[in-house]
Amino acid sequence: MSPGRPRPRRPDEQLVEALIPTPLPVASPERLPLPTLPAPAARTGDGVLFDVGRPDAAGRVTARALLRALGWTPGLTLHIDVVTAAILITPAADGAHVVGTREELPLPAAARHLCGIAPGEPVLLAALPRQNRIVVHPSNTITAVLADLHARILAEPS
Repeated sequence: MSPGRPRPRRPDEQLVEALIPTPLPVASPERLPLPTLPAPAARTGDGVLFDVGRPDAAGRVTARALLRALGWTPGLTLHIDVVTAAILITPAADGAHVVGTREELPLPAAARHLCGIAPGEPVLLAALPRQNRIVVHPSNTITAVLADLHARILAEPS
């Protein structure tokens, strides 16, 4: 074809109904019942209150909400002990430690060392109102407990 000549027109395309099949009716899928969820796990918290704190270089950790919930005020004398890699804090008339004026708990160096608590690392504080105690869990303990739980969760079929 030469550049000056117009191209011949093709007839417009048209659908030929005889070649297009009629769609078949589609049955709606059968609705299956929803799966039954397991019963919720029994609550074993028993009123345990939690907070997360970070000890400063002197080993003090602020715990205002927990102290107020327990009714512990600044100047209250405390007995502090290490039990099963956690720090157990209990009010005691003959305690060697006290709640600080800024509502902080002292974590003695020896207790921090035995539990592997370094300044600035998070600790989980669990207040047990019925026993009038606070348990301080180091992050390495929480990590181990959660790793075991996650391993069980991931191993269970869903």
